[in-house]
Amino acid sequence: MAQVGIVMGSDSDMPVMSQAADMLEKFGISYEMTIISAHREPDVFFSYAKSAEEKGFKVIIAGAGMAAHLPGMCAAIFPMPVIGIPMHTTSLGGRDSLYSIVQMPSGIPVATVAINGGKNAGILAAKMLSISDPALLQKLKDYKEDLQEEVKAKDAKLQQVGYKNYTK
Repeated sequence: MAQVGIVMGSDSDMPVMSQAADMLEKFGISYEMTIISAHREPDVFFSYAKSAEEKGFKVIIAGAGMAAHLPGMCAAIFPMPVIGIPMHTTSLGGRDSLYSIVQMPSGIPVATVAINGGKNAGILAAKMLSISDPALLQKLKDYKEDLQEEVKAKDAKLQQVGYKNYTK
């Protein structure tokens, strides 16, 4: 049974949404990924959001661009946390998506990550689930230590070769 639902409005969102899935896999969290258009298939969307709790979802990660109604509508129906990922758009650079997701009315919160922030959405979902899962919490602590070690290694390389010779 999947703990996290990942839903997007279009397959064009897949590169960003797959980053969320990759992070969930890294932490051993099960998920179900779906493409549903809230505007083009409203009945399918309502069925998805209404059945998410029955499916065992504890968190939904919803990505959307432009009008970006998918995360907010998930939050209006699904009683547990929803994380919205605003997608970069060509017309307004994703600011339209960001505002649509983050400016929810009182009583219908959506946790919102950065534009195209799929990786952080996966990490945030893991943090939410770790509240009642000590083993998952330890994985998150280990991940944070790994991030610190990566920075230390990059600095050590910089100190060794100097900024003019530094390459990634």
